[in-house]
Amino acid sequence: MSAVAAAIDAARNEGRGALIGYLPIGYPDLETSIEAAVTLAEAGVDILELGPPYSDPVMDGPVIQEATNAALEAGFRMRDTFTAVREVASRTDIPVLVMTYWNPVVQYGVSRYADDLRAAGGAGLITPDITPDAAADWLAESARTGLDRVFLAAPSSTDARLEMIVRETTGFVYTVSTMGITGERAQLDAAARALVSRLREHGAERACVGIGVSNADHVRSVLEYADGAIVGTALVRALRDGGLDGLAAAARELVAGTVRE
Repeated sequence: MSAVAAAIDAARNEGRGALIGYLPIGYPDLETSIEAAVTLAEAGVDILELGPPYSDPVMDGPVIQEATNAALEAGFRMRDTFTAVREVASRTDIPVLVMTYWNPVVQYGVSRYADDLRAAGGAGLITPDITPDAAADWLAESARTGLDRVFLAAPSSTDARLEMIVRETTGFVYTVSTMGITGERAQLDAAARALVSRLREHGAERACVGIGVSNADHVRSVLEYADGAIVGTALVRALRDGGLDGLAAAARELVAGTVRE
């Protein structure tokens, strides 16, 4: 069992759901982004999702785009991804996933990327813009290196595509709560609950819901039917507005929402 799957199962055995926290690498600078990730782990987040900045972030909302643009302007380089993962993994005992668009991986070299991520202590990749049928190289390299490959399922996905996603995903299926970009929403789309049910029908053992999950009430709601909740924008906003202390407070509040009644 992968470290990611084990973390989700451990939370389940404790009577709660898993909390997955996203932060961009290099925001507001590399050193602070590393400290921010460690802060999330210390606050009780179960799995970290670190995002290398990308110049064309088609899935990201304005808060995350603002942060990743700032990181790029500050001089982020691809090697910083592995530096951040290495530092965070050495200082925490929770899995560290990288959320990356696919083009940077191809540019770097899929095999080289997999080797460097594993060497840094990373747990795997979340790849929002590539589907399993277009990811033969990554399927092979993740199998070779033991890295998790987390694919996304959307409310619009056909049953055939869900079947393929469940078959090829390891760790958990990233369940998109609603069509659109990341960001805080007043109310989560009910389609998320239906999508998790469909994924269960296709054999998904672990499904975690992201996109729009932004407060403890959202986390509680999601964990009524899913195995984990993924929070990004709210944490990036907390870091932006309140620094590491504000981030820690926001993370603790979210963690409190993971306990099932």
